[in-house]
Amino acid sequence: MFYAYLRGLVVSLLWIVNGNVHYHHTHNILDEEENYILVSPHRTWWDPVYMAYAARPKQFIFMAKKELFANRVFGWWIRMCGAFPIDRENPSQQAIKHPINVLKKGNRSLVMFPSGSRHSTDVKGGVAVIAKMAKVKILPCVYVGPRSLKGLLARERVDMNFGEAIDISDIKRMNDEGIEEVARRVQTSFDALDQEAQAYQDGKKPNVLWFFIRIPAAVLALVVVVLTLVFSYLASFVWDPEKHIKL
Repeated sequence: MFYAYLRGLVVSLLWIVNGNVHYHHTHNILDEEENYILVSPHRTWWDPVYMAYAARPKQFIFMAKKELFANRVFGWWIRMCGAFPIDRENPSQQAIKHPINVLKKGNRSLVMFPSGSRHSTDVKGGVAVIAKMAKVKILPCVYVGPRSLKGLLARERVDMNFGEAIDISDIKRMNDEGIEEVARRVQTSFDALDQEAQAYQDGKKPNVLWFFIRIPAAVLALVVVVLTLVFSYLASFVWDPEKHIKL
C-alpha cells in the first residue's frame, strides 16, 4: 500500500515539475501476473519512477547503492518500496540471491540498470545471471528527456519507450559467451528504442499558462510531502520493512 502511495506521490510531483511525459509501446509491458526484469540505461535519478509508474499496477524491487540508506527517512522510504542495499565495492552473493528469490517466489518484478552508473553505457552481466536463474524475461525501456533538474523544471519533453520482452531461455549457459549474448540483445534493443524516442523530441516550448496551473498544485503537494515526511520519520522507529517483506 505504501509503495503505491509513494509511487503516486512522486509521480504527482514530477507532473507538477514537468507534466510533459509521453509513454510509447506500453503494450509491450508484460502481464501483471508474470514476473520479469525491467531494464533501462540509468540517466537520471527520476527515470526509475517513470518506469515503475508505466508498469503499474505491477510492483517492483530495486537494487540501490548502500549509501542511499544512510538517511533515516529516505532509507525507510526506499526499503518500504522494495529497495535493497548493494555494496558496489564488495558485492555479496545476496545481491544475486535476493532478487532471484523474489522473482521466483514472490509477486514483484525487478528494476535494474545493467550499466550501473548513470554515466556508463556498459551492459553488465548481473541482469543476465538473475534472469537466467529466475527463469524470467528481460523487458527493455529507455528514458529520453532532460538530464538536469533545470531541464525538468523547464518542462522539456520526456519520452519513455518500451521494447519487446527479451527471452533468454535459448541461452544454455551463462558463461562469458552467454553473458555477452544477453548484453548484445539488451544493448541492441536500447539503441533501437533510443533512436525511435529521439524522433519524438519536438523541442516545443511549454504554454506559459502551465506555470500558473502548477502553483496551487505545488502548494498542495508541499503540504502532503511535509505530512509524509513526518509520518515516515515516526514510522521508521516502529516499523521495520525488512521484517514484513512478503515474497
